[in-house]
Amino acid sequence: MGSAGEPLGPLYRWYIYAIHGYFSEVMFTALWAFIVDRDWKFQGVTSIWALFIYGTCALALERLYLRLKGHCGPLARGTLYTLCVYTWEFGTGYLLRLFNACPWDYSGFRYNLLGLVTLEYWPFWFAGSLLLEKVVIQHALRLRLVVAAQKPSGRRPAPRFQPKPK
Repeated sequence: MGSAGEPLGPLYRWYIYAIHGYFSEVMFTALWAFIVDRDWKFQGVTSIWALFIYGTCALALERLYLRLKGHCGPLARGTLYTLCVYTWEFGTGYLLRLFNACPWDYSGFRYNLLGLVTLEYWPFWFAGSLLLEKVVIQHALRLRLVVAAQKPSGRRPAPRFQPKPK
């Protein structure tokens, strides 16, 4: 099978997490609009800011996952992840609001804090963060960048990604 390759660096993983978060938000907002308003267009919305917000928060959750794995169960991990998500969402929302750039406003929700976070989303953040751990983080940490050997023509083929064997 060749060389085991290099683990993906943080910038590669940040990119994977950012795209995953961006896509998840578009899907969530489309489904939310369908459930609440019966909007059959399934048009999800987000902001370019979401790439930075999700990518950076997921890298922090990755670090937390690496410290917690094997030491506590999913209920504790999910709770800690959700607290981190709320802290990050509030902090980035507050900063963006200073520049009139915050793309969300939860003021219409009953249990909101300054319109920047809402407890009504707790179950979604809890489940979503555990799914992020199992489906994205664990696999992103297994990915390796494999650079193929140079061809006799002198041209090096493009690098390829492959999962690390379990």
